[in-house]
Amino acid sequence: MSRSPKLKHLILLPALFLLFLVTISSARAERPFPKPKGLVNDFANVISPTYKQKIAAVTGVLLQKTGIPVVVVTMPDIGGAEYNDYANRLYRAWGIGKKGEDKGVLIFVAVKERKMRIETGYGVEGILPDGLVGEIRDRYMTPLLKQDKFGEGLFAGASAVAQVVAKASGIALSGQAPKSSAKKGSRFSFFPLIILLIIIMLISKIRGGSWLYFLVLLFGLRGGGGSGSTHSSGGLGGSFGGFGGGFGGFGGGMSGGGGAGGGF
Repeated sequence: MSRSPKLKHLILLPALFLLFLVTISSARAERPFPKPKGLVNDFANVISPTYKQKIAAVTGVLLQKTGIPVVVVTMPDIGGAEYNDYANRLYRAWGIGKKGEDKGVLIFVAVKERKMRIETGYGVEGILPDGLVGEIRDRYMTPLLKQDKFGEGLFAGASAVAQVVAKASGIALSGQAPKSSAKKGSRFSFFPLIILLIIIMLISKIRGGSWLYFLVLLFGLRGGGGSGSTHSSGGLGGSFGGFGGGFGGFGGGMSGGGGAGGGF
């Protein structure tokens, strides 16, 4: 009978040590969330200023026109937490969207863990079902994130989500230049050069007074070609850059875990 207290101590000490380890692990996983800085929160410092401005522009216009925030967050690491649960808790802690309406989207990336998630609020699950969100993830984000192109991938994902929300709300997002616009401009620039070369070849065979005709044609081509080069693909970033600051979008919204995530 005298050995039973010792036996109890031998059993109790390992149990207490195990409980201590679990407590430390939980504390690390549930460290406090940083405060939101606005619609773009690059805590991992992986988004270039250009893409921060582009993301802030498209999400800012969407918030202004629909009242629905799309919040982008990067974290250097999440302290060993499960990334789906972390994104859901972050969404709830920040209260993305208006309370009671719960219309908001969180686009989240954990850099060290190489995980991402698009978390949707209760109020947008109808227009952004899990299947569609998974398609946006696979088509627009994951291929770029795999190449560590975080700014490009997050901008592509935010733009795709914004287009879906805008269409469902019956509004148009202006200022977004098509990706192929730069290529079209470069192909067009060769046309005046080809014409110019043909004219020079013809002039070399013509004598007297023909140089005046050449000048008229040359200036005409220059005037016509100028109108094709006035379109800029960077218009989106500059038009609404002011929407990136700390304002609106955080009003107590909730999420039930809808959306899609995965590794990259």
